[in-house]
Parts: sequence; C-alpha cells; structure tokens
Amino acid sequence: KFLILALIVTSLIFFLFFRSFRATLISIIAVSIGVMWTLGIVGILEYELTVLTAIIPPLIIVIGMPNCIFLINKYQHELNKHGDKSLSLQKVITKIGNVTLMTNVTTASGFATFITTDSKLLNEFGLVASLSILSILIIPIVYSFLPKPDEKHLEHQNKKWINNLLNWMVSVVKTKRIEVYIISVMLLALSIIGIYKIEISGSFIDDMPRNTEFFDDILYYEKEFNGILPLEIYIDSKRKKSITKLSTIKKMEIVENLITKFPELSRPISVVSLVKYSKQAFYNGNPKYYQVPTSQENSFILSYAKNSTSDVDLLNNFVDSTGQYTRITTFMKDMKIERMERIEEELNAEIEKVMPSDRFEVFLTGKAYLFQKGTYFLVENLVWSLGLAVVLISLFMAYLFRNFRMIIISLIPNLLPLLITAGLMGYIGIPIKPSTILIFSIAFGISVDDTIHFLAKYRQELQENKWQVKKSVYNSVRETGLSMFYTSIVLFFGFSVFIVSNFGGTVALGSLVSGTLLLAMLSNLLLLPSLLLTLDKSIANEKVLKDPKIKILSDQEEL
Repeated sequence: KFLILALIVTSLIFFLFFRSFRATLISIIAVSIGVMWTLGIVGILEYELTVLTAIIPPLIIVIGMPNCIFLINKYQHELNKHGDKSLSLQKVITKIGNVTLMTNVTTASGFATFITTDSKLLNEFGLVASLSILSILIIPIVYSFLPKPDEKHLEHQNKKWINNLLNWMVSVVKTKRIEVYIISVMLLALSIIGIYKIEISGSFIDDMPRNTEFFDDILYYEKEFNGILPLEIYIDSKRKKSITKLSTIKKMEIVENLITKFPELSRPISVVSLVKYSKQAFYNGNPKYYQVPTSQENSFILSYAKNSTSDVDLLNNFVDSTGQYTRITTFMKDMKIERMERIEEELNAEIEKVMPSDRFEVFLTGKAYLFQKGTYFLVENLVWSLGLAVVLISLFMAYLFRNFRMIIISLIPNLLPLLITAGLMGYIGIPIKPSTILIFSIAFGISVDDTIHFLAKYRQELQENKWQVKKSVYNSVRETGLSMFYTSIVLFFGFSVFIVSNFGGTVALGSLVSGTLLLAMLSNLLLLPSLLLTLDKSIANEKVLKDPKIKILSDQEEL
C-alpha cells in the first residue's frame, strides 16, 4: 500500500511541476531501481520485513524523487539558458552530480547512525536504509540518448508564480533579515518550552489500531486478569538447594504479598503457590489449608511436588535443577513508564528488607519490563545517533567548505526545525517512544540535503562573481530555490502517505517528518541566506584584501 501510494503521489506532484511524461517516467524508473535494490539487500542479508524495514522501499521512492528533481531541473535550467544539450549535461554532472552524491552520503549517514545502537530492529533498519540511498546516475545517462525537451517542457521555469515566489524569497532575505531572526528566536523559545512537556512512553499497545477486534480482546483480558504483560522477579539465593527451604519460601511469600498491594499487578505465581497447593491437596483440597506449610509439614508435603508422577516435574516450572534460582511471575497492566518506575522503586526497597543483597540477588525482568525500560535506552540512543549524525555531516561540510563558520551556518537552519518538531510533540502530546525515535535522525539527514545544494551553489556563485557575497546569495536563492521548493513539496506529500497506516508509530513518523521537512525548506531558503549575508562577509572581505581588483558592489550598483 505504501509503495503504490508513494509512487502515485510523488509521480503526480512531479508531473504537475514539470508537465513532462518523459521526465516523470525516467524518474519512476530511477527510483524503482532503488526499490528493487533495497528489497534485494533485505533478501541477501536474510532480514525479515519488520515494522521498520517494511517502510524502507517507499522511503526510497520519497527520497529518490528529490534527487531526480535537482538533476532534471538543473538540466532544463541550463537548456533554458543556452540550449546546448551536451553542455547542459556536462554542467549537470560537474555542478550537481557531486553535490547529489554528497547529499546522498549525508542522508545515508543519518540512517547509518542507527547501526551503532544495540537494538536489532534499529540495526537492520539503519544498515538497509543506508545501503539503499543511491546517487541517481541513470538520469544524465538516459538524457544523453534522448532529444532535447520541447519548449513546453521548459515553460515551468518561467511561470509567473514561480518568479513571484523566488522574488519574494530574495526580497525577504534582502530587506527582512531582522524579522527572520526574531521569528526564529521566538520559535526556538517556544520549542524549548514544548520540549520540557514531552513524555516518554513505553506502552505496548500505544501504537496498535483501536478499531480492531484483537485490541478489544487485549483490553478485555487486561481487565479480567488484572494485566497481561509478563513481569518476572528473578531470585538468586546464592546457595544450591536453598530455594526449597521453608525460610526462603516464607520470604518469597512476603514478596508476593507486596506485589498484591499494587493494583496494576496481577496475583503472582511461583514455587510458593505450588507449595500452598500441595498442602491444600494433602488436606483433601480444603481451602483453609492453602498456606505455607509449617516446619513439621514441610518435609513430607514438599516431597509430593518433587516426586510428581506427571510428565513434567511441577517444581521445575519454577526452580532450576540446582535449587539456587527461582522466579516469581506476575502480569502487569499497560501503564506509563513513570508509574512503572515508581512500582519498581517501591518493590526493590521492600524486597531489600526481606531479601538483603548480601544473601540474595533479586531484580525485575521479563519482556514487558524490558520493553518499558528499553524505551529510556532508545532515547539515549536517539541522542547518540542524532549527535553522531551532526558530527558526520559537520565533517562533510568541513570537507566541502573547509571553513568552521560555514559548518555553524549550515547546522543552524537544520537543527531549528528539529527543535520546533520536538516542541510541537510536547504541546500536542505525542510522546517519545520506540516508533517516534526515528523521526529526528531521518529528518536531519534529509533536510541537510537542501543546505548542501544551496551552499554548493553559493560557493560556485562566489567564484563566478569574484566573491561578491550579496550577488552570490541572491543568485543562489533564484537558482536553487525552485528545486528546493519542488523537492520539499514532494517530500512533504511523499511522507504524508504514511498517515494512512493503521500503526500509530508509522502515522507519527509520516506526519512529523513531513512537517519537519517543510519547516526545513523555509529555514534553508530564508534563514540560511540571511545568515550568510550577516555572518559570511568577513570571508569575502579577506579575499578582497588579497586581490585589490575585486570590488564588492552595493545594492544600488547591483540593481
């Protein structure tokens, strides 16, 4: 469903922009090759299609189309200028090809950071996604064999609304930089407040579709059995055959009584229950004898459990063969992590009194508990993976521009949208959970592509215009602005297809990433050029001092 929707939506928007069936078909073929490559990687590595790896093929379509837009738009832009097909393809390869490779590397780096986590799902997702981000080499090759596009296919470059849009961007950068900075600072302040409102959720059923029969079944069993998520209390007595001693059993009974005090936890099951049932059975099933045996009763009642004639030794269900280890099993309701932590703290404090750590080793475990605790672990991995993505992309910027100031300038417009998204999550109540952790690294890895395209064009303009900063910035906005606008619209609607999912995490991924990329477009088209004009003058001035023939034109002289 996602593959079909992503292909339809992105192709339709692409066609509406370019008005060319040929360009649209070439782009579809290019991204389809990427999809087949992705599925091939999943098969070769013998991975399963999980909730994460299954969204990579439509992601490749959504991410691949912007590459097609930049390459084709540059080709058509050059044709529009001089009409020479060979020269246009040469400029596409020399001026956009290497930048496209760099943007794909940064996007792949955003995905690859998940490989460093200890989560198998995230590892597989990061590896497959990073290997699947390919430079679209097929486009200039195909166009080299095709005749020049018709005039009507180049008309979109000269449409009035496009010129008005580009003129508005240049006007804002020229005359309203202070307003851009004020709005950015205000959004940053509001975002920081919102970030403090974000909750962390490790709920099992939070992302499940509410209108399904199995969801109703889960709620029913949770209500009737007081919880369905397994929680285990592991006990190591540190001495062999000491678990079945009456003193240890009595301590375990106290722990079970502690568990029953929490309404979120079900009645526990352990070797204590077996011993109580054995005593009740010994007294002909009389309910009043459902209790821990006395020291006199213990020796002969426990032998019934040990010498059970059933196929499975009842005692082995609870105690290991050495008699040193055992577990108490309970079931917990689906609850917030904060409540789970309070229960854990209270239980551990009380258990320490009954089973001191110098004589026993006791801790909570079980899949439900590990899932809850693992959410905090994943949040730490989010910070790590996002930080690693920032470092890697900073290194790419340093290689591309060899200037520390440029690294700072390039990061600000891309980090601001992430902070705004995080603040929005806090305001509207979307928690940080395993399914929403992906948003930030993915969005950052993709949004920085626009920055690289813009700065690469800016560097070319500086060289061509003899280090005239203003003219270079304005020309960069005019030439890359259209492609950045097109790609951002494709990405916005492309990621929006995930909103039709029945899985809450995928819905959140689609809506938040699409919104973040839209903010990143505005940030890269308005804030980034403003920062260049404000902060980057000294670089050009250094060049001016070294070459007295170079003159920086004033705004009036440019006009």
